[in-house]
Amino acid sequence: MRYRAPQYETDVPETTMVDAATQRLNMVEGQVLPSDVTDRRILDAMRRLPRERFVPEALTDIAYTDEALPLTGEGAGRRRLLAPRTQAKLLQLADINAGDRVLDVGCATGYSAAILAGMGGTIIALECDENLADAARANLAALDIKNVEVNLAPLAAGSVNNAPFDAIVIEGAIEVVPDDLLDQLKDGGRLVAILVQDGVGTATLWKRLGRSADPWGAFDVAAPVLPGFARKAAFAL
Repeated sequence: MRYRAPQYETDVPETTMVDAATQRLNMVEGQVLPSDVTDRRILDAMRRLPRERFVPEALTDIAYTDEALPLTGEGAGRRRLLAPRTQAKLLQLADINAGDRVLDVGCATGYSAAILAGMGGTIIALECDENLADAARANLAALDIKNVEVNLAPLAAGSVNNAPFDAIVIEGAIEVVPDDLLDQLKDGGRLVAILVQDGVGTATLWKRLGRSADPWGAFDVAAPVLPGFARKAAFAL
């Protein structure tokens, strides 16, 4: 998909600006708060950030809908911007502290990284799609967010040169345990992702203690499997 950067909010008519602000408020009040999201940093960011900037121009009118929105075409490797309540709950599950070093895996157009920028100290945003990575850089720069670095690389490999991390957030579903990413956590570090088993997706938290990291399932949710995290097909004669 070819990306076209949305206009700055100050460049659009006042009626559109007010409508977008109202939609942001309604998104938080009607979708996120009722889902037991209590982290004020997440709520404040979602009230403030222009979510319409992070979706293709054709979808700006539905940027605040309560569902995942397509960023690329269908088929293997298709990408979605997570539904607002899913995004908020996943970030809250990571239990990020001010000053944390965070790896945002599959940042897409940068919405998750923009929220994380107000939660942690240094955010490394990882993206494997060049068009999405370029869009993320442009969006973050336009919003004057300076503590996020967007890197283009395979998602499952993580970012060894920037490790270790206090927290890693995988922005979508995975079908295999991300051992390489768990190795990039500090002792006591957390990793969150939507783990799919037998067709059911569960938002899952791993906390590294010494050399072990045991999973804990928090809530059921569906999302497309991110590139590099699909289970390999079993060989059959």
